[in-house]
Amino acid sequence: MNMTGGVVYRPPYEADSLLLQVTLGCSHNKCTFCYMYPDVQFTVCPMEQIEADIEKAARYWPDADRVFLEHGDAFVLSSNRLMQIADAIHYKLPNVETIAMYASIQNIKHKADAELRSLRNCGINGLDIGVESGLDAALKYMNKGHTAKEAQEQLLRLTKAGIDYSFNAILGCGGADLWRENAEATADLINAVQPHLLFIGTLHAQPECRLYKDMRSGAFMECTCGQLLDEQKQLISRLDLKNTYYFGSHPSNLVPMQGKLPKHKQEMLVAVQEMREQLRHQLDEYPVRGGEGSVLNQ
Repeated sequence: MNMTGGVVYRPPYEADSLLLQVTLGCSHNKCTFCYMYPDVQFTVCPMEQIEADIEKAARYWPDADRVFLEHGDAFVLSSNRLMQIADAIHYKLPNVETIAMYASIQNIKHKADAELRSLRNCGINGLDIGVESGLDAALKYMNKGHTAKEAQEQLLRLTKAGIDYSFNAILGCGGADLWRENAEATADLINAVQPHLLFIGTLHAQPECRLYKDMRSGAFMECTCGQLLDEQKQLISRLDLKNTYYFGSHPSNLVPMQGKLPKHKQEMLVAVQEMREQLRHQLDEYPVRGGEGSVLNQ
């Protein structure tokens, strides 16, 4: 509703959710690989605007049962503001069960345990978190603003508060030299926190971001197709999860797939190996990409 600030982004699994703008842009907006809000100044939307949008949504979609708050990291809002928004949503849209949004590790860190529990009681759940990696060297280069240890601490706090979340990880963000280390450290972090959902994408760059310039200059060495497949195999092999949904259907991935872990682990490893066979003559090449990082040379 009332979206401004360019293209609107939301996770693929929020396709059927009501989108409600509560902020403009991203409060961090410094990730090396990100091109989502290059020229958008972060702004908090006035409560009057948010309430007017909720009123409009109630007229056109009165049966909505899930709301996704936009833009980049709406969880940066204070707990009081988030609860105010949640109350307004529930008042006008009584069927809403879940209020989801993008969040960062820093967003979580700045909220006390009692605040997290109160937010969960208001229906705030299903946070989408760009953790990206468990390797500190990769996190530092990607300018995420958190370490692997901080990510583990904050994600465990969410779990303690009863808040489900998506752990977003990026294959290839350790570059060609650290693909194995990136896979192993990321798997170890995922195992430590046992996320409800694991979202897997593959590193790609658009001209608007610093990563694009670093790839072109050689400052960052992109992974080849073979290295990306080896990294994905190493990651999945090392995962030891009790009940996590693996969502790896992003178009940037060489092997798009979904499934439950640990149930479908072996099937996933077979799929990676089959793609390796299919691309056996292209393993030393780099992925050719289209829009949103979609792979064109499969």
